[in-house]
Formats: sequence, structure tokens, C-alpha cells
Amino acid sequence: MNTEEKIKLIKEGTVEVIEEEELKEKLNKENPIAYTGYEPSGKIHLGHAITIMKLKQLQSLGFKIKILLADFHAYLNGKGSLEEISKTAEYNKKCFQALGLAEDTEFILGSEFETKEDYTNIVYKLATLTTLKRARRSMDMVSRDDDNPKVASTIYPLMQTADMVALNTDIALGGLEQRKIQMLAREELPKLGFEAPVCIHTPLLHGLDGDAKMSSSKGNFIAVDDSEKDIKNKINKSYCPKGEVKDNPMIEIAEHFVYPYQEKLLIERPEKFGGNLELTKEELIKVYSEGNLHPMDLKNGISNYMIELLRPVREYMEKN
Repeated sequence: MNTEEKIKLIKEGTVEVIEEEELKEKLNKENPIAYTGYEPSGKIHLGHAITIMKLKQLQSLGFKIKILLADFHAYLNGKGSLEEISKTAEYNKKCFQALGLAEDTEFILGSEFETKEDYTNIVYKLATLTTLKRARRSMDMVSRDDDNPKVASTIYPLMQTADMVALNTDIALGGLEQRKIQMLAREELPKLGFEAPVCIHTPLLHGLDGDAKMSSSKGNFIAVDDSEKDIKNKINKSYCPKGEVKDNPMIEIAEHFVYPYQEKLLIERPEKFGGNLELTKEELIKVYSEGNLHPMDLKNGISNYMIELLRPVREYMEKN
């Protein structure tokens, strides 16, 4: 596979790559490093799985993968005590492994290096370059809504920027909610003599309730280790307006989890309601937008598919 083919593959299913020309240079490096960070703050759900899928792809293209289990970040973001967060981090790690990352994936706790002198020096230098307004704005999509924000919320993006240096990052991968922090990193790191990483942003999944973001704190998610019963119940109750494909969580799940792996989605229906359908992505969008597929039929098709897709995760978690 040549460089152009690799870039095309990397761009699939992403919102943006910043910048593509820099990505070409990274692909020509020996043992390039791709990193992403996750706050250990609850269940690992489909929103996380989108980035894991991209990490697996980067891994197949020769990237060394580093996953930051950002315990200090979770603490700064009010996600519990460090002891509670540590337990969640171990659970999260198992979920990521269950999703099929290669054995040489490196999992790193933030607390293992984020108090070291070299690291804190970078944070202090970033603090002299970054305005309070910029630091707060960069957290808009990451932190909890708070009418009286803590100083911690302004330290968080500076630490995330320093993480990229500490982990020798070539590619920083994250959901679209990370964009403002990653743009801060790209702007400020060169001022300190560090190379800015290429940033890749994956889309945000809508929550099952139609909220703009699937989130463990909002309970509007499908966890990767949910039981068959839970998957079915959650999907049956999900927001799925008839005829609407935009911002429809069921359509999004089909786009991100069905069609990257198979050409058609099976919709099982009784003969009296038209019988079974096997739909490509384009056919699904057309049929549903025209009102010719009932929401419950779509939900049943998605539910049956996701139960099977996540079966290896459930089995891994039961064994480990």
C-alpha cells in the first residue's frame, strides 16, 4: 500500500486530518507513534469505540499505539477520587483490549509521568503562553457544565498538550470534542521548540436519547460490554424519528459500525410487513428517509447486528 492509499484509508470515517501533508511525513517515519487519551470515568461505549477502530487501523499501518489512561485529567474534571479513578482505569483498559487492539499497545497512566520535572516545566511554560479565556474555551466540549468553574479546568488543556510531548506523539487522535485542545497544542508547542502532532478527529455519536453526544455520565450510551438484553432494551427505547436520517442515532450506528465491516444490513420483518430486507448504506438512507422503513424494524436490525458485533467483547470480559 502506497502513501496515498494509506492516507485515504486513514481519512475514512474521520471529520478531519490536520494537516494531510504532515501526515505524509509521519507515514514515512520509522515506528511513528499515534496516541489518544481517555478519562477513566465510567463505561466504555460506542463513542469510545469509534476512536479504538481508528487506532486499530493505524496499528495495521505500522503505528505504535499509546493509550493514555488519564487519571489525573479525570480527577481535575471532577470524575471521582484518585482511588476510584484507578479502579475504573483498569476496567477501561480491559475494555480496550477486548475491542481487539494488538498486544503491543502501550497503556500508560497519566500519574506515572505527569508529576515529573520535565513535564511540569512544559505545563508552566504553556501557562505563560495561554490566556485564561483560551484555556476555558478549549474545555467547552470536554468538561462538565459548571456555572462556577474550578482552576482545574484551565490546567487540564495545558496538561493534555504536555502529554503529547511526553509521549513522543506523531499523531494525536481524538473525538471532535478534543479539537480546541488539540488546536491549542498545534499552536503553542512549536513556540516551545516542539513539533506539533498531526491531529485526527473522529465524529461524535449522538446519544441514544438524541442528545448531541453519547456520554457515560448521561446514561445515553451502549457500553461495549453490555449484555444482549441491555443492548436490545436500550435500542428499543432510543430516539429514532420516522423518516429522519440526520442526527438519528440508529442511522449513525449503521454508518459507523455496520457498513465499515459489511456491505448490507439485514432487517428481519414478518412477511405481512414486507418480509426481510438487506440494505446497503445508500439503500438504507433512501428507504428510511422516504418513510418506507418503520423505526422499530430499523432498531431490530441494528440491535441484532450490535449484539453479534460486541459478542467477542462480552466473552473477553467474562474470561478476564
